[in-house]
Amino acid sequence: MEKLLKESGAERVSDKAKSALKTAIEEKGEEISQKAIKLANHAGRKTVKADDIKLAVKE
Repeated sequence: MEKLLKESGAERVSDKAKSALKTAIEEKGEEISQKAIKLANHAGRKTVKADDIKLAVKE
């Protein structure tokens, strides 16, 4: 998480900031995953494909 924040321009990163970013990314990832699973199921597939993820992100 620190690497992501520093690559985005942060000079210093607190432990709480790293933890908060980790939590936010996990929550967003879960939302995207759930949408992608629904898209795969709608298409009659059990396998989630990269296109499902890409489409879920756009929704």
